[in-house]
Amino acid sequence: MKPIVTLEYCPKCGWLMRSAWMAQEILTTFTEDVHGVLLHPSEISGRFSVQIDGKKIFDRKEAGRFPEIKELKQLIRDVVNPEKSLGHSDKLPPTP
Repeated sequence: MKPIVTLEYCPKCGWLMRSAWMAQEILTTFTEDVHGVLLHPSEISGRFSVQIDGKKIFDRKEAGRFPEIKELKQLIRDVVNPEKSLGHSDKLPPTP
């Protein structure tokens, strides 16, 4: 069974559109690798987290920020299909 990615977001914070856009990006990139993306309105104010089959891979409060889409795709890829190339999203930022 392919995994399900869950985006838990704070509806009172107005994060539905951001979550829907991320879900679209995930579904487009991982068409063959995930069963689907669940948009889950959180009952906890300020929450934004990403889980794969219940295992947390990103939490906004822990990170102190939202994930960049490139970063989120890499985190998901590392769980659902580690061999998958993400093209330009795989390129590391230049080192200072």
